[in-house]
Amino acid sequence: MRLGAQMSAAGGLYKAFARGDEAGCDSMLVFTKSNRQWKAKPITEKDVKKYREAAEEYDDIHPVAVHASYLINIASPDDELWEKSYQALKEEVERAAAFDILLLTFHPGSFVSGDEQSGMDLIVRGLKRLLQETAESCPNVTVCVETMAGQGTNIGRSFEQLAYILSEVGDNERLGVCFDTCHVFAAGYDIRTPEAYAETMNAFDEKIGLDKIKCFHFNDSKHELGSNKDRHEHIGEGHIGKSGFASFVNDSRWADHPAHLETPKTEEDKDGNEIEMDPINLKTLRDLIE
Repeated sequence: MRLGAQMSAAGGLYKAFARGDEAGCDSMLVFTKSNRQWKAKPITEKDVKKYREAAEEYDDIHPVAVHASYLINIASPDDELWEKSYQALKEEVERAAAFDILLLTFHPGSFVSGDEQSGMDLIVRGLKRLLQETAESCPNVTVCVETMAGQGTNIGRSFEQLAYILSEVGDNERLGVCFDTCHVFAAGYDIRTPEAYAETMNAFDEKIGLDKIKCFHFNDSKHELGSNKDRHEHIGEGHIGKSGFASFVNDSRWADHPAHLETPKTEEDKDGNEIEMDPINLKTLRDLIE
């Protein structure tokens, strides 16, 4: 697997490569804009040039994946928010294409005051339109729907929900799934033992198809199986445990698939010194490889 982490793009997206290299990343996850703001600073030719130069310099860090803004909600029953979310998601895809980034992950959204079925149908509507409107301008960007923990009215907690969305959108090579370990576990799918892992992946294969998994988010869980709580923990220190991640990193089906940490960046030691945790978490994962 191509193991990495979410890297800061502060000061310019190109700077994420040096940070990723220092952390020991084989691949990395980035935001091309603030993840908690609607507005985005326009991408300039200078931005693209610097990014491509850095990508060439650090050519062992690949692939790069983009995470779309957390504000986007194309399951919203509010027409104005839905359109605003759709346009923001489309812009995220276009920004990824400008940097020649081939993977983009987004949270499917929340039906809020609506209902589950109407929320899923709104996501389908958005994805159909998105794939059509970006077919020529962003042909190489694969849009990945992320598995979710099931908090509140969030959609994406079950394989059945994701299967419905992908099926209704229709077969499209630019549509995939991002498999988040913490979210799947919190949603009630056990991956702690080899047997539980096999059962869960078989269930995913039956409902959706393993070929739809394009990337992973590797996060342990602060809460127990089926908690529906999205709280990430360091690898091996949560309720999933090292055994669960060993199943992923030793599964030949995921060879060359990128898997990115979204775990806490730093911790304090007993003396109050700040410790960088990405290198530690990545080492923990690599030590599990047989």
